[in-house]
Amino acid sequence: MARSAIINVMVQAAMKAGRSLARDFGEVQNLQVSLKGPGDYVTQADRRAEEILYTELSRARPGYSFLLEERGVVEGEDAQHRWLVDPLDGTTNFLHGLPIFSISIALERQGQIVAGVIYNPAMDELYTAERGGGAFLNDRRMRVAARRELSDCVIGTGIPHLGRGHHGRALVDLRNVMAEVAGIRRFGSAALDLAYVAAGRMDGFWEDGLEPWDLAAGILMVREAGGFVTDRAGKQNMLENGSIVAGNEALHRALLKTLQKQAG
Repeated sequence: MARSAIINVMVQAAMKAGRSLARDFGEVQNLQVSLKGPGDYVTQADRRAEEILYTELSRARPGYSFLLEERGVVEGEDAQHRWLVDPLDGTTNFLHGLPIFSISIALERQGQIVAGVIYNPAMDELYTAERGGGAFLNDRRMRVAARRELSDCVIGTGIPHLGRGHHGRALVDLRNVMAEVAGIRRFGSAALDLAYVAAGRMDGFWEDGLEPWDLAAGILMVREAGGFVTDRAGKQNMLENGSIVAGNEALHRALLKTLQKQAG
């Protein structure tokens, strides 16, 4: 598969940061860990990966703005382009030696997400997507699953933990969805969850309380794989409100309906 210049830039940055994360993952017991908030750990590995991504992307496209998980907003001279970067999505998994974590990079042009890369260095799985160009896993085209009934489906989600999220609403959501599906999975990396929906590994996904860098690349990936993505109100405000529901057309509609139910 011939990649575009911008995807090549993103892939090279992700691969370089991924090598750094893979080395640190091999030494996970020796990592220095600082506490950033309740249940929200950030590691030296995280910071090293973000610095690599910032340096590589800045060198390749000088002047582009950034929204980074650790560094925050970096204003560039080019107001039309912005990188949204998560150097380590799935930090808790990483710290516990679970190989389900990822680097997520998205490029926003004039407010629209036009390219995305999600890379899991532990499994060497590279997900790429470009607006109008399709979505790929290790250069093989991805399509969302074709199942149409929730009763046949495995659905992914996030579960709020200590100090994070609306626990009561999450319990209502779980009760309503679990009564209608074949299985629910919680992997711990929203970027990978969305990549798994794009790849047809999971039939759908929902979560609240996410950040733009968690979502941006995955939103494009699902859409380019033929799927539908909105917030839980059915609107296109995912990056603003951190809410997301994804799946193929039929399952997205069914999942939205189920999530709108009240406690019973």
